[in-house]
Amino acid sequence: MNRWTDVTNTFSEAQRHYKNTYLEICEVMDEIVEISLFSSPDDPFEIYFSFGIMYGIVYASKDEAVEIREQMKADLEQEYLKNKEPSREFINRFAKKYDVQLPNDILFDSDALMEKWLNM
Repeated sequence: MNRWTDVTNTFSEAQRHYKNTYLEICEVMDEIVEISLFSSPDDPFEIYFSFGIMYGIVYASKDEAVEIREQMKADLEQEYLKNKEPSREFINRFAKKYDVQLPNDILFDSDALMEKWLNM
């Protein structure tokens, strides 16, 4: 049973181009978990994900990007089905396993994020 919905085609061709990357695929689960793969002709591929308070980018070579994305997707799905929200332990383990980077061009309310994190 596939729990993921491919929403790639909801983006126009122009929207799929972002900086020096191209949105290859974007999938969501229950409108809560998202994972997307962006390709680039010159730079590493980017795998963007979000799940609750957790989000970030994982950089991968062209040869490894699809496989890493599938591993990440499986890990995110397992945690979602188990807890519906990412646990602190999962966040730490996932971030270490995939060397998660925070996007430097996404603005967020750090006070609200910290408060939610401390109340987990």
